[in-house]
Amino acid sequence: MTNPLFDRLFAAHADSAAPFLLRPDGTPIAYRDFLVRAARLAHALSGLGLEPGDRVAVQIDKHPDTLALYAACVQAGLVYLPLNTAYTPQELDYFVGNSGAALLVTTEASAPALVEIAARHGAQAQTLEDGTGTLSDLAEGQPDSFRTVSRAEDDLAAILYTSGTTGRSKGAMLTQANLLSNALTLAEAWRFTAEDVLLHALPVYHTHGLFVATNTILATGGAMILLPKFDADEMIRLMPRATTMMGVPTFYTRLLGREDFTRELAEGIRLFVSGSAPLLAETHRDFEARTGHRILERYGMTETNMSCSNPYEGERRPGTVGPPLPGVEARVRGEDGAVLPDGEIGVLEVRGPNVFRGYWRMPEKTAEEMREDGFFITGDLAQISEDGYVTIVGRAKDLVISGGLNVYPKEVEEALDALPGVVESAVIGVPHPDLGEAVVAVVVAGPAEPPSPEALASGLSGLARFKQPRHYALVEELPRNTMGKVQKAQLRETFAGLFNDG
Repeated sequence: MTNPLFDRLFAAHADSAAPFLLRPDGTPIAYRDFLVRAARLAHALSGLGLEPGDRVAVQIDKHPDTLALYAACVQAGLVYLPLNTAYTPQELDYFVGNSGAALLVTTEASAPALVEIAARHGAQAQTLEDGTGTLSDLAEGQPDSFRTVSRAEDDLAAILYTSGTTGRSKGAMLTQANLLSNALTLAEAWRFTAEDVLLHALPVYHTHGLFVATNTILATGGAMILLPKFDADEMIRLMPRATTMMGVPTFYTRLLGREDFTRELAEGIRLFVSGSAPLLAETHRDFEARTGHRILERYGMTETNMSCSNPYEGERRPGTVGPPLPGVEARVRGEDGAVLPDGEIGVLEVRGPNVFRGYWRMPEKTAEEMREDGFFITGDLAQISEDGYVTIVGRAKDLVISGGLNVYPKEVEEALDALPGVVESAVIGVPHPDLGEAVVAVVVAGPAEPPSPEALASGLSGLARFKQPRHYALVEELPRNTMGKVQKAQLRETFAGLFNDG
């Protein structure tokens, strides 16, 4: 194959009149029509002077054309770089500059600020909406087919930005083989076929919605009901038309909060999948009691795609993420670097065709997090049972996952510490019944008049909404150990019940 990812996931359906996308109103978009649109967009991209290997940064709302642009980039040999629609211009500036993007695609509403950012970094900027001079306009009248650019399995297909708890975000380089192998593995593991209809309410700027959901459907020729975002009313209305659903734990807790989410409504769904954040065992049990379905929980990261999954046939254990997927190896290591026996807790490491190639322009960071034998150090604390089930028990780093989105405490702390009246701060995640974890800021104020929570919130308006704390606690001092390190575990314990009902 000249372009493994495009040939296997897209070109295989070039002549198919079967629906690929279903709009919420029921209007279908056939595979062959979708691929004509992708081809025209590929011509538009090529006409802008983009060459294979160039990065295309994309911050646009979820829409059929968003996926067509992804397909166009794959066909043209470009590196797709999706960006969270909640990122502010201040945050976008770093991603465009660090990636060396040749093109920034945005919406008309945000274009003025982002055009300036693109120009500052030598990139072009385009909007995708209909209109003169837009990318859609450039695609009009283009040929219905595009000569697929040849790419090797190890060539980059996408860069997704991620981060630890310190430093700047890192660009995870995902290859053709990474994405294709994971899609084929998941399609088989979860028994997807051309008869499946996936209820898709996830965002398409990260691994879960774009590569797990979309690529798996593409691998089998199924269809997706494409919702712009999670809307409980729409999920309830459209569920009888679907056979599968993927979501973050928040989706499931909100559905369980609805009286009209019944066993009868869910009876046509053969598989509910949850990921991106830990699913509480209580939610797992409540969902089964309500619907008769056991949610299938799996585990992955931006750097590894999916690594583990509870089985389609077999025991789906609440609180675990199941065994490693076929072709993936997992182990845990202790603080001394020794591989630990079954049942002991250590840092989880994984190896397989799903594991990324490294961090964009950060060879030293890649070396820090990749073993010489190919195992990636996930940073998650886990234990593996005798029969291979992996349980994630915590995180070695203090990453907060709120509503399925990553929040990196150091970034929020730096913004807080720069505000008037703040001496220092510690940002933690605490259990939240809806979001899984909520961001909480613990702040030490100066001797003068302490800032109000409203003033602190106003000062963080430059951060994406999902990063902004849900609660601000003013304290006299932060707990520290004898070495002076802030004890975040103690803070998490102190505020653990903050969002409990009542």
